[in-house]
Amino acid sequence: MGVITPLGHNVRENIEAQLHGKNGVGPIESFNASRFPTKFAAQVKNFDLHRFILDCRRWDHSGINSQFAAVAAQEALRHAGLLNDPRVDRNRFGVYLGSGEGIQDFHNLLSWIYQSYRRETRQFDTAAFERGTLTAFHPERESEQELHTTPAHLAAHFDLRGPNYNCLTACAASSQAVGEATELIRHGDADLMLVGGAHSMIHPFGVTGFNLLTALSTRNDAPERASRPFDLQRDGFVLGEGAGMLVLEDLEHAKRRGAEILAELTGYGSTADAFRVTDSHPDGRGAIACIEGALKDSGLNRSDIGYINAHGTSTKVNDSVETLAIKKVFGEQAYRIPVSSTKSMMGHLIAAAGAVELITCVEAIRRGVLPPTINYETPDPDCDLDYIPGTAREKRIQHALSNSFGFGGQNISLIVSRFSN
Repeated sequence: MGVITPLGHNVRENIEAQLHGKNGVGPIESFNASRFPTKFAAQVKNFDLHRFILDCRRWDHSGINSQFAAVAAQEALRHAGLLNDPRVDRNRFGVYLGSGEGIQDFHNLLSWIYQSYRRETRQFDTAAFERGTLTAFHPERESEQELHTTPAHLAAHFDLRGPNYNCLTACAASSQAVGEATELIRHGDADLMLVGGAHSMIHPFGVTGFNLLTALSTRNDAPERASRPFDLQRDGFVLGEGAGMLVLEDLEHAKRRGAEILAELTGYGSTADAFRVTDSHPDGRGAIACIEGALKDSGLNRSDIGYINAHGTSTKVNDSVETLAIKKVFGEQAYRIPVSSTKSMMGHLIAAAGAVELITCVEAIRRGVLPPTINYETPDPDCDLDYIPGTAREKRIQHALSNSFGFGGQNISLIVSRFSN
């Protein structure tokens, strides 16, 4: 496994920060957000690709999402002993990502729009814009806007010649990548898959879009308290960024090469709300069917689930509908299952969120400690489960459920389990 998040540059730093309830939220530093309704985000700190990747010329013109992906992928592959293992057939080692859009050349674009506007006639000079941008824009940087570039970079740099995919199903993307890659291995199309996601929408277009959707918190006077999943006073999510990567491997293949097996991916469920772009169905029908699908796929009983890492965005609709869905699926047992949202500490990593949260579930199983939901202060009558408020909790669990519910109504649930021979 490998991560880079607002809480740390590797898996150990990230999980230890979570277990100590640390907060990665602060004022936006990557651009001047002083006139935006939301002026804060959860940003990756002190990031320099050259500190992690020795030969990083491949990423000279790439977006920050691809650079995050490279760092997390290298950690995951090194952790798995797969950077240079000659015993592995690289033709059967693929990549499946839920990676967001690439570089946003915002300032260059706006500069040429401004220069091409003719104030005296109040008209836009398209020909001047074309001439200027064809000179000023860099072809490699422009190609980096395409969604396929991040998995292509990883495949080429790490020599992964198997199936290569990217999906962008909003906040469910990297969880869907994990699930679909699992199916590829199950069907015999690959022995190993590098899976996960990478994303940053902390740029003027991204913040503008979410502000227009009224999805972001505007608690500018106390940004570190803004992400408060399931709390009555929640007013929107906090935008985060980063990457999470895992190596999935066929069990027998892993045993043959003597791999350290961290956990088993046992369940995958996928549904669509088929309702609205920004709102979950009020009855939670998509989320309910998704969780039930993951349970059916795993062959586990409802009583086997010991922890739920909730999607838990800190928006009014998501948190109440997710709570409803958990209660509908688990009945009275729902009140006995610890639930937490790690977005309270590192914000919402959008496409990368699911993979990072799945890694949190693996670490919770391995360490026997469940991360908290920070900033949970005022109970909401509609959100009445055990959200592990404030402080991490020691508990040995066998199976954890991770939920990812995206804008557009895409729902993914994953179940990860302690591995035993």
